[in-house]
Amino acid sequence: MKIKTKQMSYEQVMALPRAKHQPPHKPNILFRTLLRVVCTPDLIATRFTCRRIGMEKLGKREPCLILMNHASFIDLKIASTILYPRPFNIVCTADGLVGKKWLMRQLGCIPTQKYVPDIRLVRDMVHAVRKKQCSVLMYPEAGYSFDGTATPLPDTLGSCIKLLGVPVIMIRTEGAFSRDPLYNNLQLRRVKVSAEMEYLLSPEQIKSKTPEEINAILKEQFSFDYFRWQKEKGVKITEPFRADFLNRVLYRCPYCQTEGQMQGRGITLHCNACSKEWALTEDGEMRALAGETEFSHIPDWYRWERECVRREIERGEYSLDVPVDICMLIDTKALYRVGEGRLQHTKQGFHLTGCDGKLDYIQKPLASYSLNSDYYWYEIGDVIGIGNTDVLYYCFPKTDRDVVAKTRLATEEIYRMAMLQKQNRFKE
Repeated sequence: MKIKTKQMSYEQVMALPRAKHQPPHKPNILFRTLLRVVCTPDLIATRFTCRRIGMEKLGKREPCLILMNHASFIDLKIASTILYPRPFNIVCTADGLVGKKWLMRQLGCIPTQKYVPDIRLVRDMVHAVRKKQCSVLMYPEAGYSFDGTATPLPDTLGSCIKLLGVPVIMIRTEGAFSRDPLYNNLQLRRVKVSAEMEYLLSPEQIKSKTPEEINAILKEQFSFDYFRWQKEKGVKITEPFRADFLNRVLYRCPYCQTEGQMQGRGITLHCNACSKEWALTEDGEMRALAGETEFSHIPDWYRWERECVRREIERGEYSLDVPVDICMLIDTKALYRVGEGRLQHTKQGFHLTGCDGKLDYIQKPLASYSLNSDYYWYEIGDVIGIGNTDVLYYCFPKTDRDVVAKTRLATEEIYRMAMLQKQNRFKE
C-alpha cells in the first residue's frame, strides 16, 4: 500500500490552507457491504474464525465503542467482517485519508493524529454515537506492536469511555501478528487467524466505575504476548524469510552490547560487530548458533533493550542525532516532501531542523506518551513521526543504524520520568 506524495518547498506547504474539520458520516449499507466483500479473500486465505462472548447483550441497533488490539493490517478486515451489518465509524490516522478522502469518509473514517492530544476526536466520537446512533471502532494502542506485546494505552481512555456512556466491546485477535509482523516488510506467512469478540462493559458498569478502574480493566484486556502464544499453541512458521529485518526490533547485541550492527536475513540474526549469530526457530524462539542464548524470547530481548535505554537516560547519556528526509502532512491531498534536515532527541524532547534553516520545530517530552513510528511506512521507509494538531512531520532517518525502535522506547521512558517529576512537584 502506498501514499500519494508531492514535492513542495517548506514555505509553499506552510502557505497552504488547512483542511476544514468535518463531522463523521454514518456509512450506508452499500459501503459497509463493499468493505466486507473486499475483505473476504484474505479472511478465507487465513481460515478465519470468530468466537463471540456475551454479544447477545448488545442490541442490534444499539451504538457501542469497539476496542481492538492492533497487530497487523488485517485487523480492519476482521472488524469489517464480524461487525457486519452494524454501522460503525473507524478512528484512523489522518494519513489514511490522503488521496482518497471521499471514499474513506464514506466508509466512516474519523481521522486523527497518532499520539497527539485531539479534543476534536472525542467530539467526533460523541457525535457518532449520540447524533448518528453509530458505533465507533478504535485501536487504542494507535500503533502496531513491534515485539508482539501490547503497546501503551492513553491515560485518557477511561474518561473517554465514561463520557460516551455506551457499551464497550473488545475484539482480540490471534495469529494476525504472526502472519504479518511489522518488522518483516509486508511478507505474509501462512498462519491461521482467529478473533474473539466480547461484551466487556455495560453502560451501568461504566457509570459505577472511575476512569482509573476502567483503565485497569483495559490494561488487563490488552495484555498479550504473541510469541508466547505461538509457542504454546504449537504454531509453526516455516517461511525462509521469517527473520528478515528482525534487526529493526532487536537492534542491540546482548553479547557485545553494540547497537545498530544487527542484521536479520533469512532465518538468522547476525551481529556484524562480534559475529555472533542467532536463529529464529519455527516456534518463534531465538537460539544462538554458538555459545549462550541470552534471550530465547523476543519480547524479553526487547524489554532488555528498554532497560538499557532507561539507564542511558538516567545517566544523561541518551541522545539521537540523525540526518533525515522530511515530509509534512497538513491536509488529505498529499504527503508533502519538503527536503532534508536533522532530527535530535534527548531528555528535553525532540528538535527537528531543516529546509535550509526555515524549519525549526521543538516537541517537549510531555507532548506525547509514545511515538508515531513505523517500519517500511507506505513502502517509503522506516519513519519517526512528530508534530501537533496543525502539522505532522514524518522523518525518514538517513542512516544504516536501526534507530526507530530505540527512539520509541526512549520517548516512552522519558515521558514516564517527566510525568513522575510532575506528580512529585504537585505533592510537594
